[in-house]
Amino acid sequence: MISMTGYGKSKLEINGRSYSVEIKSVNYRYCDISVRLPRNISFYENDIKKLISSKVSRGKIDVFVEYTNYTNEGKDVVINKDLAKLYIKELKKLAQEENLSDTIRITEITKMPDVLQLKNNEGENDVILNELSECVNEAVNNFVEMRTVEGNKIKVDLQNRLDNIKKLVADISKNSTGLIEEYVVKLGERIKEILKSDVVDETRLAQEIVIFADKSSVEEELTRLDSHIHQFEKLINEEGAIGKKLDFIIQEMNREANTTASKSVKLEITNDVIEIKTELEDIREQIQNIE
Repeated sequence: MISMTGYGKSKLEINGRSYSVEIKSVNYRYCDISVRLPRNISFYENDIKKLISSKVSRGKIDVFVEYTNYTNEGKDVVINKDLAKLYIKELKKLAQEENLSDTIRITEITKMPDVLQLKNNEGENDVILNELSECVNEAVNNFVEMRTVEGNKIKVDLQNRLDNIKKLVADISKNSTGLIEEYVVKLGERIKEILKSDVVDETRLAQEIVIFADKSSVEEELTRLDSHIHQFEKLINEEGAIGKKLDFIIQEMNREANTTASKSVKLEITNDVIEIKTELEDIREQIQNIE
């Protein structure tokens, strides 16, 4: 079981180049990967997305990449000559107006805004892609490892809640046993009390019993609840994306619990159903974070 919440980071320095990759995610219905890259290597965005999507199925994932090239490879120094000449012209003009020396050093001109520019001309390069992929893979592995640890914690919590639901279902089954027999006795006594007679219409009594049995029997609902619990337990021990399947099973379990509550004729059963629904709501919130 894997959580959709996670964080992973990796750094790599090699051959005068430095890479840093940071990945974090939150809950999301689908797999949405957003990658932020420096402009000079922005063309690797799809490659990074493919690497991550091969190991992650769901979640809103943000990827932050930093890249620094300390070598001269792919770098050009550009002098804006027209702008430099304009600076020189205006400075000499000012010197003449103020009777100052018009001696201007080239180093002073290069300090003027926008005269010197450093341009990165790095194109797509297999060496850079391989190095970047190595850094991304390490970050993804750390990211998945954290999600797995978090997922295992959720799994333990879910199993504990399922065990409690099992006990409550068994308690409901126990409390529902003998309801019809109790009803027969109470109904017969009630009829005798109303009619002031020991003579009871057995046919009418049988009809009322059948109606009561049909309305109050929760055997089918409990059987389906047991089946859903078994399916749920089986799923949380499987690999891969299971969050959507678990959400569907929880909806079915809620439906059976609601039907059981509507048929309840005993306070103990009603109280147990309330406990079940409370556990199911907590489980539903937990599985929203499962991939």
